Amino acid sequence: MAEKAKKDQVMDALEKVIDPELGIDIVNLGLIYEVEIKNDNQATITITLTTMGCPLSDMLNDAIKQAAKSVSGITEVEIELVWYPIWDISKMSRYARVALGIPEGFGV
Repeated sequence: MAEKAKKDQVMDALEKVIDPELGIDIVNLGLIYEVEIKNDNQATITITLTTMGCPLSDMLNDAIKQAAKSVSGITEVEIELVWYPIWDISKMSRYARVALGIPEGFGV
């Protein structure tokens, strides 16, 4: 149960990481595929990016690590960048779609 609560806290913290190109947080953009907590202090975060070769990946990595470490007890963060499943707008939350002006049902 403690791992679930800590996972939720990490996800909440990641909502403060804003994609500078789109101005929406990476959670609502659907870029976070998984958060796993190990040994109560290690967070492994599986992410993707909207495009390969995204020039912001280093900046986002730093912001992700900082956000995850803001959760009490998290001292180690590993980021696993994956390209599958491929990101598309269907992974975005309704909030992100509305904020970006994407019509309801588009890309689903």
